[in-house]
Amino acid sequence: MEVKKIHIEKNTVQETLIIPLFGRLVCSEHFPHLFSDPEAKRLCDSLDYDFEGKRKKMESPAGLFGALEVAQRQYDLACEVKAYLESHPKAAVVNLGCGLDDTFSKCDNGSCRGYNLDLPDVIAVRNALLPAGEREENIPCDLNDFSWMEKVHAESGAVFFAAGVFYYFKTEDVKKLFSAMAERFPGAVLAFDSCNRRGAKMMRSTWLKEAGITDVNAYFSLEDERELEDWSPRFASVTAKSYMRGYRDIYGDVGRFHRLMIRFCDGLVKMKIVKIAFGKGGLK
Repeated sequence: MEVKKIHIEKNTVQETLIIPLFGRLVCSEHFPHLFSDPEAKRLCDSLDYDFEGKRKKMESPAGLFGALEVAQRQYDLACEVKAYLESHPKAAVVNLGCGLDDTFSKCDNGSCRGYNLDLPDVIAVRNALLPAGEREENIPCDLNDFSWMEKVHAESGAVFFAAGVFYYFKTEDVKKLFSAMAERFPGAVLAFDSCNRRGAKMMRSTWLKEAGITDVNAYFSLEDERELEDWSPRFASVTAKSYMRGYRDIYGDVGRFHRLMIRFCDGLVKMKIVKIAFGKGGLK
């Protein structure tokens, strides 16, 4: 009996799930020595969507670098989750803007608890394709409505991470969110990807145009992670690593064009994974 596929409409929030998911699949196909992601293939096979329309663009040299970025970002953030779980094995693992990301299952140590947060229509698709497993919850919410924090049980610590999420938030909203998290979850850490204004503008160009947004500078970008240090007195530390070379250096494993792109991302657009450690109590 053929399993009915889930239809994804074009030009919807749900379609935004496809780009990182398909990127992971394409990356595992073209760079099997670096990435293996059978779950991405299973998920893509479960969707009624014209992937071939995206494949040609994704398999161009620039498109393949985008796929590398997506897969490497998941790898980087998983490293941060695993590092935190070493000292907090029963911690909450919280995926902010989860889409169809399966980082929790890749990091699950058998004791931690996973929380996957995203907008209701995204969670509806996730529930069908990635139903919550043992010690895991899929939570529909708006990250800017802080009531979601009440659903995260962080008595044994918490590690939060977000992949490709905050570029679409206004800087002031990101500041409010981070400050509220630091207040609510002492001793937790937050890891996320960032780039400078030049990179963020390039990344958001299509979305900004479609949304009719002209005040580009109001949206979150980061030239230097130290800009965040004064956002909250409850930030114990703010550190960053290179997005493409900080957790494992893939520079020597890719071709000349992609090495050039790695240098571009490090030097001109400042692509990084940023980690904020929240103070355990009191003010710094």
